[in-house]
Amino acid sequence: MQKTNNTVDLEFDQQHVWHPYTSTLNPLPCYPVVSANGVYLQLEDGREIIDGMSSWWSTIHGYNHPALTEAAKAQLDKMSHVMFGGITHQPAVELCRKLVAITPPPLQHVFLADSGSVAVEVALKMALQYWHARGEPRAKFLTVKHGYHGDTFAAMSVTDPDNSMHSLYKGFLPEHIFAQSPEGGFFEPWQESDIDDFRHQLEQQHRNVAAVIIEPIVQGAGGMRIYHPTFLKRVRQLCDEYGILLIADEIATGFGRTGKLFACEHAGISPDIMCVGKALTGGYMTLSATLTSSHVANTVCGGEAGCFMHGPTFMGNPLACAVANASLDILAQGHWQHQVKAIEKQLAESLPEIEVLDKVKAVRWLGAIGVVELHEPVEMASIQETFVDSGVWIRPFGTLVYIMPPFIINQQQLSQLTSAIMLALK
Repeated sequence: MQKTNNTVDLEFDQQHVWHPYTSTLNPLPCYPVVSANGVYLQLEDGREIIDGMSSWWSTIHGYNHPALTEAAKAQLDKMSHVMFGGITHQPAVELCRKLVAITPPPLQHVFLADSGSVAVEVALKMALQYWHARGEPRAKFLTVKHGYHGDTFAAMSVTDPDNSMHSLYKGFLPEHIFAQSPEGGFFEPWQESDIDDFRHQLEQQHRNVAAVIIEPIVQGAGGMRIYHPTFLKRVRQLCDEYGILLIADEIATGFGRTGKLFACEHAGISPDIMCVGKALTGGYMTLSATLTSSHVANTVCGGEAGCFMHGPTFMGNPLACAVANASLDILAQGHWQHQVKAIEKQLAESLPEIEVLDKVKAVRWLGAIGVVELHEPVEMASIQETFVDSGVWIRPFGTLVYIMPPFIINQQQLSQLTSAIMLALK
């Protein structure tokens, strides 16, 4: 039967469209979405489902937000793209001004990039060029186990080589230094021994280390682990002690997700380099940024190359920058603080009710993040169908069933998400 233009051809999709982290031999079912509004995705069959994932953590203001849509439309009438080499424009300048204003004071220079993975690549290259410019090239990075920093090659190399989706590239990627990840949870008493292995690794290897890279407070796709802020504070102190650059990967945690505008604020620290992305445009466009201090930037540019050696084609895309400006304006109104606080309070009440199930190993939460860790991996196709039948969109991975809903979600909608998890696990 001939498909109409507004009908998704699922047969063609299964045969030819390669979705992320799926097999062409045994493709998982896909659910056609025809529109989205607020916290809802409208399926082609007429059902509405609540998005508990914020489209991989990005649509913090919900879908089809009038201010973001208007910003995109207005910019389209002017220009959708122009190269950023030798040219500048108001949306990019305004965005960089806002980013400098809301991030820690030492971060004064903004390098705009295409995606979170590229922002990490940029940060790592900055650190390498920094030490090259100082006349003492270094090629190692120190991080912690259970981390995740992206899917491109340098980003994969600082992602946990044993406990991540990238373990099959081990032996091909550069080998970096992995300390034990913190064990103490965010709300648990701090144990000073948690930092011992990290300190030991830095003591032994600091002359080879270009930078430390870490996800502040929340380790995302590497395990959805939420650790004690004092660990991050100790990492900053040790980097200062040994003169090592600190890269904070705030791509998943930035822009309010943990209850602070940036997760580094939980520890009261400032990194030397910070990566942001995902929610930067409120989920409308792909855009990221890497920020750094004048010391790092000027050292890099004072080296042999005389500049930073990176330049994406779509760097500073005006359309994406315009939408990002509108998203930051919404955040500046401050409503997100009350929204995220309410989400956290409700998760703290509802997730312990799920923890009593035999399948559940642990639950944890912080801000607008809720995690249910299981003893065994989920069977993706069946649990996904159960969630959709329950009117929600939740995308687990491995042993983790987690939600990162849009900040605008209300109490009833959030209850539907957690009730669907309870039902699916029962």
